[in-house]
Amino acid sequence: MKTIIFFLVLVMTTQLADSQFSKILFESYDSYKFNDISSRRFKHGELMNHLETLKKSLGDLIKVEQIGSSAENRSINLLTLGTGKMKIFLWSQMHGDEPTATMGLLDLLNYISKNRNSAEVKKILSETTLLIIPMLNPDGAERFQRRTSQGIDMNRDAMRLQTPEARILKATRDRFNPEIGFNLHDQDPRYSVGDKGTVAVISLLAPAYNVEKTDNAVRTRAKKVASELTLVLQQFVSNHIGKYDDTFEPRAFGDNIQKWGTSVVLIESGGWNNDGEKMFIRKLNCVGLLSVFHSIATTSYEKTSIDVYENIPMNTKNLFDIIIEKATISFSDGRSSIIADIAINKEETHDSTGIVWKGRVVDLGDLSVFSANEKWNGAGRSIDASLIEMNDIVNIHELKNIFSK
Repeated sequence: MKTIIFFLVLVMTTQLADSQFSKILFESYDSYKFNDISSRRFKHGELMNHLETLKKSLGDLIKVEQIGSSAENRSINLLTLGTGKMKIFLWSQMHGDEPTATMGLLDLLNYISKNRNSAEVKKILSETTLLIIPMLNPDGAERFQRRTSQGIDMNRDAMRLQTPEARILKATRDRFNPEIGFNLHDQDPRYSVGDKGTVAVISLLAPAYNVEKTDNAVRTRAKKVASELTLVLQQFVSNHIGKYDDTFEPRAFGDNIQKWGTSVVLIESGGWNNDGEKMFIRKLNCVGLLSVFHSIATTSYEKTSIDVYENIPMNTKNLFDIIIEKATISFSDGRSSIIADIAINKEETHDSTGIVWKGRVVDLGDLSVFSANEKWNGAGRSIDASLIEMNDIVNIHELKNIFSK
């Protein structure tokens, strides 16, 4: 009897740990966050220093291997953890100005280092092998630009393989033939979720492998993984998850890697109000990936219905940073004043003091069908048309003095 009771308690404890893992990860994030990085604008040299720090703390849990060099001879590295049969391949910063997931990967590695003796980490490392390229486009990262130093969008180079970075990605996939892959990107922070108008903090895609967008075993598995990730993220950002358009792109790596036999999930890090540096979204990447690694290790994701993924609302463009509602716009040349909404988006620029956020007027008129991170009440307040002309840079602080929220 005692043996039976002990077995039941053990099973219940294991189930509880599995179901609560993502919540524990989320709530304890500050205890394992990799604090050495606090800005998105880090370069290859800084990343290598961070990896050296993590390599010392991880010890024999990690292998760091240079698998090639960029066009400007910066190293591209593969991190390997775990000994399991199920191989999980992750590549980040294919676009040099999309570093959110890279930061999340550093957090993830730090979590494994600090919790190496936990049941969850032991399960992940015994059942899976993690293959991570943390910065695939180091030349682009050096300039904080999308394209490589040769001016190529690497995500449109999967067929011709003209860039060394693309050849490295293809060769690494072929070398290991991983069962599951994660293609890690950033998207426009003003994507919204369906017709809800809420910001899409994370958007997912199980890419098509053909024009017909049919499902086979490989893509179905990708949809199950995406469904599992959706269930995890919905606990923390419900109504803020979008689905990327799955039109087949024959030049893209995600679509081709799906076609080559690896079940790929695209993760796009979008926007979150007052999170210009994407520190909260970095946290979501870390929590989501660790949680899904565990569900893959336990095979629990296999029971998840693909309907969860299929029912994610599509990405839409119904969001601005600021909308000033029903402002009176006056004209100095005698034309009649009008009442209109004013849409302003914030743009990140740099000067000698660091990051500077400026505003740009991007729309004017009846914007009642759109949402915004901030809505200001312009009723009864007047502004000269010359101060808010389309595409002009505006001083957000000065506008705040004119219009109250």
